[in-house]
Amino acid sequence: MNTPLSRRSALQAAGATVIAAGLAGGLTATAAHADDDDSAPKLDTYPRPATLPTNTSFKVRVRTAPDGEWQTLDIYRPQLEEINATTGSGKVYDTSMVYFDFRGCVELEVTYLKGGTTKARVRPDALGITPELLGDTLRFTLDEPRDLVVQINDEIFDCLHVITNRIDPDPPAADDPDVIYFGPGVHTVTGNVLTVPSGKTVYLAGGAVLRAQVFFKDVEKAALTGHGMLYAGPGGILCEGSRNIRVEDVIIMNPNGYAGTFGESENVHVKKARSFSSKGNGDGFDVFSSTGIVFDGCFMRNSDDCFAIYAHRWDYYGDTRDITIQNCTLWADVAHPVNVGTHGNTDAPEVIENLLIKNIDVLDHREPQMNYQGCIALNPGDSNLIKNVRIEDVRIEDFRWGQVIYMKVMFNPKYNTSVGRGIEDVYVKNLTYTGTHANPSLFLGYDADHAIKNVTFENLVINGQVIADSMKKPSWYYTTDAIQWFYNEHVINLKFVTTAEAEATAQ
Repeated sequence: MNTPLSRRSALQAAGATVIAAGLAGGLTATAAHADDDDSAPKLDTYPRPATLPTNTSFKVRVRTAPDGEWQTLDIYRPQLEEINATTGSGKVYDTSMVYFDFRGCVELEVTYLKGGTTKARVRPDALGITPELLGDTLRFTLDEPRDLVVQINDEIFDCLHVITNRIDPDPPAADDPDVIYFGPGVHTVTGNVLTVPSGKTVYLAGGAVLRAQVFFKDVEKAALTGHGMLYAGPGGILCEGSRNIRVEDVIIMNPNGYAGTFGESENVHVKKARSFSSKGNGDGFDVFSSTGIVFDGCFMRNSDDCFAIYAHRWDYYGDTRDITIQNCTLWADVAHPVNVGTHGNTDAPEVIENLLIKNIDVLDHREPQMNYQGCIALNPGDSNLIKNVRIEDVRIEDFRWGQVIYMKVMFNPKYNTSVGRGIEDVYVKNLTYTGTHANPSLFLGYDADHAIKNVTFENLVINGQVIADSMKKPSWYYTTDAIQWFYNEHVINLKFVTTAEAEATAQ
């Protein structure tokens, strides 16, 4: 992880590391930079195809640290949306994104071309990256690939997204018969949908842009990988009735729909996928009636839910279980970073169970409608039962509008034909929120037969204060009064404990 050293100290340390590695192997420092040395610093950048739009707010350069040659990065233009709370209309904003691959340590130089820079912030805050600010230019180092947001003067949309990958050690050959290969440049396919057969891998090389949806339909052991981009297709990824599917590293930009839909599928692993969206219903990744779906290391900035976990909808039927969302960074310009439970099957009730949400950074959440708030929302409708949920190591930075966490057994006539059955057995450990904009978090059972049961918070930290039933407070106060949260009479066995109390109980 990047440490909050000065830039000079960081670069000196990087240089010393490289030299030491070379000498330890009996090489000179110069030889340690040879192309055939897999431990040598390396940087791969990719030109933006001329037909793709750019943005002009930033100039970005990168080099291998401490003294590599500077390379100027081409800037892409994701688009994002914000809802007007008075009219309901959506305004679309242009933003900026760069991406590159590296090994070793790199230094980035970001110049804000509009000028007037008074402060700069590199997020997630948990990474502890403090840039060196020199007028309208800032510099910082990375010692491993990270996905970041650089904000100047707290700008929400006119900011820079930095997407980075490790150097691919073994890219497939373009003529591999098991690979559908797309090299650098813009590519299209007939009908704008690429259907992937079983056993095939779609590979997007760095600099490749595929203007299509990638469709896995009733297939097994297929994949979408590479450091390229899906751009403005009818939807990024559609996976239906498929098993043993892998998605890695790709960027999904400006789709006309969800970045990814996973319905009636099993054993799907999505690793370090990235998504930007602005269109209506611009969700990130949505799961319906599926089992064994893992999202790992994804960066999501979406104009609707970043992740949505449901049961039945449309032609998808069945329970949803064993879903993991981990090591992700989430920014929801509309709706929720994580939403669970809205859609199900009133005629044949389903279960959404065994959910793990772990090691997550929430950078923003903006939703005016109370019924759609919550950085993490558990909202069973349509006779769904949500059970066995673990939420752990979640860091929520201050956001614009919404709630930290929201649990409601709901009947929303806009989407539901029946009330949800309930929420049971939720354990939340090491959730932190630092900020001032959060509305009160709400926990609302529907009635005695559709309740919220057995919810425990361990080491809940709000603005530096650990919230526990044992904390000092007036004897007639609820624990939730200390942080202005609320639960109703249909919430049973809601507890707030310290880690020491949890450990003592477990012994």
